[in-house]
Amino acid sequence: MTDTESIAYDVVVLGAGPVGENVAGRTRAAGLSTAVVESELVGGECSYWACMPSKALLRPVIARADARRVPGLGHLVQSPLDAPAVLAHRDYEVSNWRDDGQVAWLDGTGAALYRGQGRLAGPRTVTVSGPDGEHHVLTARHAVAVCTGSSALLPDLPGLAEVNPWTSREATSSKSVPGRLIVVGGGVVATEMATAWQGLGSQVALLVRGKGLLPRMEPFAGELVAEALTEAGADVRTGTSVESVRREGGTVVVVTDSGDRLEADEILFAIGRAPRTDDIGLDTVGLEPGSWLPVDDTLRVKGSEWLYAVGDVNHRALLTHQGKYQARIAGAAIAARAAGVPLLETDPWGAHSATADHAAVPQVVFTDPEAAAVGLSLAEAEQAGRQVRAVDIDLSSVAGAGLYADGYRGHARMIVDLDSETLLGVTFVGPGVGELLHSATIAVAGEVPIDRLWHAVPSYPTISEVWLRLLEAYRG
Repeated sequence: MTDTESIAYDVVVLGAGPVGENVAGRTRAAGLSTAVVESELVGGECSYWACMPSKALLRPVIARADARRVPGLGHLVQSPLDAPAVLAHRDYEVSNWRDDGQVAWLDGTGAALYRGQGRLAGPRTVTVSGPDGEHHVLTARHAVAVCTGSSALLPDLPGLAEVNPWTSREATSSKSVPGRLIVVGGGVVATEMATAWQGLGSQVALLVRGKGLLPRMEPFAGELVAEALTEAGADVRTGTSVESVRREGGTVVVVTDSGDRLEADEILFAIGRAPRTDDIGLDTVGLEPGSWLPVDDTLRVKGSEWLYAVGDVNHRALLTHQGKYQARIAGAAIAARAAGVPLLETDPWGAHSATADHAAVPQVVFTDPEAAAVGLSLAEAEQAGRQVRAVDIDLSSVAGAGLYADGYRGHARMIVDLDSETLLGVTFVGPGVGELLHSATIAVAGEVPIDRLWHAVPSYPTISEVWLRLLEAYRG
């Protein structure tokens, strides 16, 4: 049976991942009626196939690695991990791929949920094709927010479909540990999944086309992670491309550009992301299907008065926390415009402007060691024409690092703008450094002068004392 319904809302949100949820939460809090359309699970990629399951897989691996470096404890944690227990906990953290809890939260905001494929059908109009044949037409008085995220890219290799390759989704949801796993890529997903599955018992081969791992971070980050993966038993090959891939029986066979033949049980391609905008009706509003959507700092699509693109789809920063930040900005901007408030006159502190996307994007890579960075790298700052100085400290020189782990290895760098004497970027690599990053983010986002940072006294003996060592090195 087909049921056609037409109803008007103040705001219509396409996508109920963390970004769409936050847009809806903000617009509902402002008193705007809001509809949310979702074709899969409420909670989105992060909750079921990315952030949550990947960190559930990685946490035991990292905890064991940390424990092995603690005197008096290391000899007690040499046994393999209990992989079934780790996978069961992963399943718990993703609610066994059920979204009841997320639906309850969304219902609590007062937003209306429509399940099905949502598509734009002209200005301010969204159609929803439901799973049971029902059809809805939603109109938006003030805004439509596209929050459909991104999906994994796969290379154009003959016969790839027959290989049934893993993407990030299969890598985080596998019900068993593959004996041998080939990972293609050198970015965040590739390095994290190589770390997780090597730690859970797979023999991992990591094939990286470029010169090193984590190419968007300072070079020393990828170098330290590559060293650790190699020491853990992974086969890390840089400057290596896949020329062909096929299955022979149940075995994946890869031939590289150097003619090497590798065999595995599964192969994961982690080579990038594409916007999930190919089937949402962009052509009906003069935009190109499958394209990234450029936006201004209020997350409104350039050239439009009513269309917003929030999160991965705008290609500003493909990170869950950054998407949620954008969602808070977009929700506030939509509400202000709906109330007729002129944003530039009432927004001196940037409450409706996503300025962090330009200057202070933080990211933690949960490998062993962790890599954490915010703001610009040295190369990025120099390319931007800034007058800068890089200040480096070996983290093993900090007293707290030696207490954290025997033989602690790590590195820290801050990028100082010499004109303003503020920080443009900070990078930490080492065990446990992810928890250092927010202090760096505050320093960068707040443009805190170096002279003032001297008065932010780090507790002794913690790894945070690296801040004092960096400032000392800068002053010489």
